[in-house]
Amino acid sequence: MYAVIKTGGKQYRVQEGDILRVEKLKAQEGQTMEFDQVLAVSKADGLTVGAPYVEGAKVEAKVLEHGKDKKIIVFKYRPKKHSRKTQGHRQPFTEVQITKINA
Repeated sequence: MYAVIKTGGKQYRVQEGDILRVEKLKAQEGQTMEFDQVLAVSKADGLTVGAPYVEGAKVEAKVLEHGKDKKIIVFKYRPKKHSRKTQGHRQPFTEVQITKINA
């Protein structure tokens, strides 16, 4: 059994026990939360696709930790203009573990 959920403007295919990194969420570490934007659910009897979301479907997850990804360097350069700009960015994330799929 798996589900497709939407969070942080992205879609994720999840199963029970999966650990994934999503955009930073406002939740404390160790707290349980629900994703109610479930786009599709696959069970033994077939696939259920929502329009846009599956009615009554929820995915429960436990927040494991918050953190930041590796630093990426953004370098802008304009030739013949003596213009250069270097910027760094570390994207914040929340790591969650999927505990239950209710469909």
